[in-house]
Amino acid sequence: MASARLLDERDGMAVRAVLAADPVACCMVAARVEAAGLDAWRLGGELWGADVRPMRNGRLDGLCYVGPNLIPLRGNKAALRCFADRALRRRRTCSSLVGPADQVLGMWAELAAEWGPPREVRADQPLMSIAGPAKVRADPLVRPVRPDELDRYLPAAIAMFIEEVGVDPRLGDGGAGYRARVAELIAGGRAFARFDGGDVVFKAEIGALSRSVGQIQGVWVHPDRRGRGLGTAGTAAVVDRLVNAMGRTASLYVNSYNSPARAAYSRIGFTQVGRYATVLF
Repeated sequence: MASARLLDERDGMAVRAVLAADPVACCMVAARVEAAGLDAWRLGGELWGADVRPMRNGRLDGLCYVGPNLIPLRGNKAALRCFADRALRRRRTCSSLVGPADQVLGMWAELAAEWGPPREVRADQPLMSIAGPAKVRADPLVRPVRPDELDRYLPAAIAMFIEEVGVDPRLGDGGAGYRARVAELIAGGRAFARFDGGDVVFKAEIGALSRSVGQIQGVWVHPDRRGRGLGTAGTAAVVDRLVNAMGRTASLYVNSYNSPARAAYSRIGFTQVGRYATVLF
């Protein structure tokens, strides 16, 4: 019988083997582990493992990150049930389940009776990547946002979040937490925008950056400027920054029903390499 347990640095080799096996799908967790190791306090969450065999043997049959988001990365039905059992012994604090679709939907099947109903289940989100230069011309006016431009950039980031996630990120704390997160991305050179007359007309961010992959998030075009190719050219600029300047594979995931975005990403050169799912609370 598999058992779920809290992992620590003694499990580092086994954890990194799981992350290396699918670097695109595991980018969000790999970025954290590379920066902080397996210590829960530094990691900003816990890593749980599932072992079919009772002894530590350098191999994990299941791996799950538990923090602001719950991210199951590997596990058969038995392992996912063990993760769910451990999660149900505490109060839910995560805002979503996100990650490879089979793991997310399998774990949600175990959690739904206690944690449901969710605000939304996005069961089919193509995971896409590109390892070479963009196939369309990048927008030369898209550039990293400067720290002194936070107040100009933040309204666009908030608008994107509301449009994409369906809630206002300022709820609860007046927006202090979200502002700090956006400021952190800007300070790290991971927020990009095209400004026009002081307004942001395109924006995107590198939400997670591991040693081999950068995951693009928050792609947004001002409503008055949509349908003119700004999203395609702007995203291509971020891809080229990741691939050419940072030496990473660029990745993102998109809702299957968002046909315009999927078409744009295909024109840029993205190909589907997997499938994500998200359960939003």
